[in-house]
Amino acid sequence: MHDKAGSRVVRRATAAGRRLDRLWPRLAEWRGTPHALDLATAAGCFALMSLDIPGLATADNALTGATATVVLALGAATLLLRRRVPWGPWLPYVVSLVFLGWLHELTLVQFALYSVARYRGRGAGVLSCCGYFVVACVSYALPQWPVHRGETVSQFLALVVPIGVLATGVGIAANRQDLVRALERQRTRTALLQAVQEERGSVAGDVHDFVGRELTMLSVRAEVLSRRARGERWEQDFDDLAETARRAHLLLNEIVVRRGSGGAAPTPGLEGLPRLAEESARTGNKVTVHVDEAARAQSPLRQAAVHRVVQECLTNAAKHAPGQPVEVTVTLSADRLHVTVTNPLPPSAPETLPVSAGTGTAGMEERVRAMGGEFRAGVLAGAHYEVRADLPARRTP
Repeated sequence: MHDKAGSRVVRRATAAGRRLDRLWPRLAEWRGTPHALDLATAAGCFALMSLDIPGLATADNALTGATATVVLALGAATLLLRRRVPWGPWLPYVVSLVFLGWLHELTLVQFALYSVARYRGRGAGVLSCCGYFVVACVSYALPQWPVHRGETVSQFLALVVPIGVLATGVGIAANRQDLVRALERQRTRTALLQAVQEERGSVAGDVHDFVGRELTMLSVRAEVLSRRARGERWEQDFDDLAETARRAHLLLNEIVVRRGSGGAAPTPGLEGLPRLAEESARTGNKVTVHVDEAARAQSPLRQAAVHRVVQECLTNAAKHAPGQPVEVTVTLSADRLHVTVTNPLPPSAPETLPVSAGTGTAGMEERVRAMGGEFRAGVLAGAHYEVRADLPARRTP
């Protein structure tokens, strides 16, 4: 019987552990959210105010210990709304002024002034601080103001003024930091979008150069065959084929946006990898290149994508891992073209941080994904950095 009871306890504990395992990832994700921060702020404010509950229960304010706890908890709960709704920061501010005049409570007003200054800006913060000073002075002039909150005017000002100024000042400083971080995030997004657009323009230029050349050759070849078939019943078919190729080329010129004013040279293919290796060797990174011969039969667009990935990887290696060897491998499987670039991590960080816009990886990823491929970049086993791109491959005979 005891064994059965013990088994039930073990099963229940195991089930509780499984539920906790499922719940913990959600809690970990929620832990860093603004709502979690607001909850922690409200709980901290209530914990500080609860120290005054014994005094509030004995003061002449018609509150008992239980009702004082409820009132203070409701006041602290208003901090949960400080960024959920447009007027959120003003609600705890108004409640804190009520607490100031009724209960002579100065804890909530500190959180409220900080919230108004941080989430509504400097002007609102200064205005709320001035309103707090006015309400505090009026409350002090009333006979119910407690002696321990300032028996003389100097004691009163020494208590009230620093509270308002410090809380408002910290809130304004936090607001400025929020604006700076938002501006930095916006700049990063803009730089990434610009890099993506530039890479798309580069892809469009390569499409125009490579596909346009093939269409031109198709049109010329169809015209030659048409002349050879003079008098034959399929002569008109070759003429139609040549006209179709010309129309496709004109349509390509109208749709594809050329790079620059007169177009740029197309991106090299696999034949340009040795030159990249030589340039990297001159900067201190020895590069080893392994290329499957079968990969050289891939289309110019695929080879241009490989060249672009390797070029950016070697640039990043020169910036972040100077002097480290780099291995470039290009292999071809049944239906995928694999590009892998690996280099060891430097033993120590460079003394001078490299100048980098942080958009090269985004450009590589955009180039690969635009062709229907997959892209990954990251640290392997804490010792090597690897960039891997898998592109759809054209089947070779």
